[in-house]
Amino acid sequence: MRQIVLDTETTGLDPREGHRLIEIGCVELVDRRPSGNHFHHYIQPDRAIDAEAVEVHGITNEFLADKPRFAEIAESFLDYIRGAELIIHNAAFDVGFLNHELGLWRTDGTRIADLCEVTDTLSLARRLHPGQRNSLDALCKRYGVDNSQRELHGALLDAEILADVYLAMTGGQVALVLGDESARAGADEGRHAHGRLSGERAPLRVVRADAAALAAHAARLEAIAAASGGNCLWLNSLSS
Repeated sequence: MRQIVLDTETTGLDPREGHRLIEIGCVELVDRRPSGNHFHHYIQPDRAIDAEAVEVHGITNEFLADKPRFAEIAESFLDYIRGAELIIHNAAFDVGFLNHELGLWRTDGTRIADLCEVTDTLSLARRLHPGQRNSLDALCKRYGVDNSQRELHGALLDAEILADVYLAMTGGQVALVLGDESARAGADEGRHAHGRLSGERAPLRVVRADAAALAAHAARLEAIAAASGGNCLWLNSLSS
C-alpha cells in the first residue's frame, strides 16, 4: 500500500482568481511506514504573492525568484504520485490548485483524480469528531502530535505532521516526527529545519489475555446473554 501525504502553499486562496502554487511537499508511506522518499519543491508562480499569504507561510517573491516553474517539475511530480493514495487535509483546496496548474501546463484534461485516489483527512476528522475543531493544529493537540516546529506553515513540514496525525486517526501509531532536525536544502531553501521521519520502529508488542481475564470475559458474556434473553451475538457466533 503506497500513500502520499501531500500539502501545498500558494500565492492566495483561489486559483480562479489567478493564484498559483508556490510549494509542494510530499511524504511517502509504504504499508503505513515512512519510506524516506519525499518530494519537495518551491515553485516560481510568475505573479505576486498576497501579503496575507506571506504572513501564513513566510515565502516571498524574492525567495522564489530563481525557483523552477511548475512545468519544469510537473513530470517528476506526476511520476511520484501516480497510482498512490493521496492523503490531504482539506483536499479540495490543494487538489483545486493542482488541477489548475495541470490545466495551465497541458491541454489533455488530466486531473489529479485520474491519477490517484484522494483521502481528505479534514472530512475524516469531521466524521470522527463532529462539532469539534479539526484544523491540523487542533488535531495535533487531540492526538498528541508534536507540532512545536510549526511557527509558519510549510508544505513539507505540514505533510510530515499530517502523516503523524493520519496514522493516529486511523490506527493509533504516532511518533514519526522525531528529533534530528536539519536543513533539507541549501541556505536559501533551509528556512525551516524539519523533523525527519524515522523508518525504524520496534515491532508492536502483543499482550495476550491470561486465564483470569478470559474467565471474566466469559462471565460477562453469560451475563449479557441472560439479560438479553439469549441474544448475545458474540456467544451466538462462537456456538454457530
